[in-house]
Amino acid sequence: MPKTASSLSKVSTPPDGDPSALPFLLTSGQGEAARTLLSYVASLPLPGPDAQLIAVVVAIRAARGGAGNLTGQDLSAMRLGNPQGAVDALRGLGWQIDDALFDGDPSMPVRIAVPALAREDDHPLPFGKQTRSRVSGWATRALSAKPVKKLSPAARLASLFLAAHSTSKLLGRIPADLPAACRALLPELLQKGFLTEVSEDRFLLAPVVQHLSGQRCPTVEERSATIATPEPQFDAAAWKQWKHTATPALRRHVEAVEYCAVCALPVERVAEAFTSVARSHFFSQSVKNAYGEWKDAHPDRGLQAAEFTVVFRAEHGHGPSYAQLCAGLGWPLKGPLRGFVLKRLLANEWLTDTGTVPWTLRPGQAAQAQGIVLPKARSTAVAAQAGA
Repeated sequence: MPKTASSLSKVSTPPDGDPSALPFLLTSGQGEAARTLLSYVASLPLPGPDAQLIAVVVAIRAARGGAGNLTGQDLSAMRLGNPQGAVDALRGLGWQIDDALFDGDPSMPVRIAVPALAREDDHPLPFGKQTRSRVSGWATRALSAKPVKKLSPAARLASLFLAAHSTSKLLGRIPADLPAACRALLPELLQKGFLTEVSEDRFLLAPVVQHLSGQRCPTVEERSATIATPEPQFDAAAWKQWKHTATPALRRHVEAVEYCAVCALPVERVAEAFTSVARSHFFSQSVKNAYGEWKDAHPDRGLQAAEFTVVFRAEHGHGPSYAQLCAGLGWPLKGPLRGFVLKRLLANEWLTDTGTVPWTLRPGQAAQAQGIVLPKARSTAVAAQAGA
């Protein structure tokens, strides 16, 4: 039987596993990628664990290029209750899956196209080749781990979520986006030896599967490799050349930021912001849940953000960055939550910007409808009314 939440909260840091245990399959960064993959699959409108399990296996294989291979043998190994129904559910999302997966040679790979993973912008799984390969291998190994390989799809899907959210010390917090069908089977994972303890919101992974843990601190070797990697050097000549090739309007904006006496930003930071390639982000369910709580506590967030950009531009001559806006409004937001807050302000048209150009935040259509506009826009509107 599962132990109570109170008993688990009193458990000391679990002991290390057997020194001869298998090495960890994922680095800390790859573990984060595994959690992103699982959150992405959990966010898809799929009917149950059968379709979700296929989605995990295929999505990571299709993360680069938008298509991945699956064999009939792969499908059989998943031990699904209704494989045809699961495939039909994925087809309902636009996934292109040939019937050869069922009636063809079970050893021959069948190409599955996933349109949402083929786009270049706003990619939900922005992984490099090595990360994709390592997470794919981790998922395969985790699903075939001895304690769970003969269990139901829901139990094996649960094992992926828990392994990805376990530390190297075996302790983990049950993720908010764990599917309900999986949560119901945590006692079975305890009984089968995949877990050693489970409570309302925490669990202990069994030492025998410690190597599957995805949430751990970098090893000494990983830290050393990071330290050994030299920081890119600022190239003043290249920055000057980049500005020379920019349009006049963009160059004026760039130099407004670069020479802003109020911001006084290092030139290398400005150059990096304008020249680096924008990264797409997938926001997990936990981030969206945190946004829901934050939103309820900030009902006037849109008006406040829009008004702040007007005041900021009057002082600086350019718009605020995401960090500057949040700091100026006293919103202690960091990382993905800050990005999601700004994404919603933009989507709801309280703010607008110029594509991926940094420091261009300004009032959007919703704010303008409330009379919050930049001084130049206000003067133009007044002149137009006078002319009418």
